[in-house]
Amino acid sequence: MLKKGAEGDIFLTKHENVLAILKTRKKKQYRNQVLDDKIRTSRTIRESTIMSEVKGFGVKTPLIYQVNPNDCTILMQQIKGNVVRDLSGKKLILACMEIGKITGTLHKNGIMHGDLTTSNFILSNGKIYTIDFGLSQRTTRIEDHAVDLRLFKEILNSAHVNMMKSLWSSFLKGYRTAVGPERYGQILNHVSVIEGRGRYAQVV
Repeated sequence: MLKKGAEGDIFLTKHENVLAILKTRKKKQYRNQVLDDKIRTSRTIRESTIMSEVKGFGVKTPLIYQVNPNDCTILMQQIKGNVVRDLSGKKLILACMEIGKITGTLHKNGIMHGDLTTSNFILSNGKIYTIDFGLSQRTTRIEDHAVDLRLFKEILNSAHVNMMKSLWSSFLKGYRTAVGPERYGQILNHVSVIEGRGRYAQVV
């Protein structure tokens, strides 16, 4: 096991004698079993479908080897490289600009990632790969896209507090180039709206 998450567990395994990643969605004991099976199956199918679909937009993701809706597992390519969270200095700044471009490309094509953190991007051979589409969904709503940005901003403020301002600025530059100035302005304004709501603390 590599990672234990709320939605699923990540295992290192092999596929045709090559190291691979197996993601399994866990059963939720508190849910009705029929409903739980339906939710886990639909999310597994949606995640694998979106991961493959975004390649058509130029977003790099792991190759999907197998999807098993019956046991809610996805067998995929292992991306060897450095998790962006572990980068520092100029490499981290440039990576955040690329993440901005990737996020903008997803949004422009009606995809919300749903879990934008620096732990869900891997730098491999000079390219940034996006992983963990477990909470992704198809949506063009400004609110949903702004939530993606707000989460990333919050992550920068907690995981990279010393470089937060420069990383956020770099991310926004990349994002603006992908979505265009008009959409950029609308979404950024909505990020401010979200931060203005009572249950959100503003990230400076």
